Amino acid sequence: MNEREAITDAPVSGVEHWTTKATADAEVRLFLWEKFVGSPEGKPAIVFVHGSSMASQPTFDLAVAGRPDSSVMDWFARRGFVCWCVDMEGYGRSDKKHDIYCDIANGADDLAAASAYIMKKRGVGAFMVYGISSGALRAALFAERHPERVARLALDAYVWTGEGAPTLVERRKKLPEFLARKRRPIDRAFVHSIFARDHPDCAEQRVVDAFADAILALDDSMPNGTYIDMCSKLPINDPSKLTMPTLVLRGQYDGIAGFDDLIEFFKRLPHPDKQFSVLAGISHASFQQKNYLLVYDILHAFFARPAPAYVGPREVDA
Repeated sequence: MNEREAITDAPVSGVEHWTTKATADAEVRLFLWEKFVGSPEGKPAIVFVHGSSMASQPTFDLAVAGRPDSSVMDWFARRGFVCWCVDMEGYGRSDKKHDIYCDIANGADDLAAASAYIMKKRGVGAFMVYGISSGALRAALFAERHPERVARLALDAYVWTGEGAPTLVERRKKLPEFLARKRRPIDRAFVHSIFARDHPDCAEQRVVDAFADAILALDDSMPNGTYIDMCSKLPINDPSKLTMPTLVLRGQYDGIAGFDDLIEFFKRLPHPDKQFSVLAGISHASFQQKNYLLVYDILHAFFARPAPAYVGPREVDA
């Protein structure tokens, strides 16, 4: 067995965790899921942040028979990382007791509570953070609020102002419905529509079916807060406040992440270590696409990148 096979075949451990988020009227219980090979001690930590319409484990720890490495958490764990995901309030196993919209700011609060728990539990100083779709907005807002906790930031299927996003044009037509209630029902047809709206050939039907099974095993409705924010409150994030190395990932066929919009966002990122990658043959849900291993490779190169030996001349106060 060669070294690559040993890494690839290593058994991955999963550990369930719970923490609480203090609110004005109660404590909210949040579910966290951790995966690693061997021991979690002393390894770089990734926090994966889910989107608007599914909890964390279906997105980041999906198992599909005959599709190797469907779990991005397992893939990174076998390459020396300890991987975490958290169900935002209102999703999956986390509390759903509050009658609130669970907007992007609330998700950033969840990430603050989750990261504080992990820092105390595992002694992590700063994290690699990956967010997809509205999870990218949550991750970016968390990074703005707590830049000292984010070593590297990856934003996938991200939307800044919403310009050039045909999916959001259609979604805005339903804004009155989203405002009228805190949650919206979901079913198998809804999950299928995520993959059909941009370019149906990007994902295998069996993967979409497995994804739907995993989502619907945990939830039959989703909070409306992130939809409302993305339809009526953009921009949520200020790129000038994202002071850490940042990777922007944009699927070739993504109907939410407008290309020119992202270029303007990218220009304003202040850190010199920044990267913009177009994901060939991918629409919106990157890790469930046929080209998912391409995404893993780009993300791994960014998260494993060594610190530069030279960072330019120091600025001297006049």
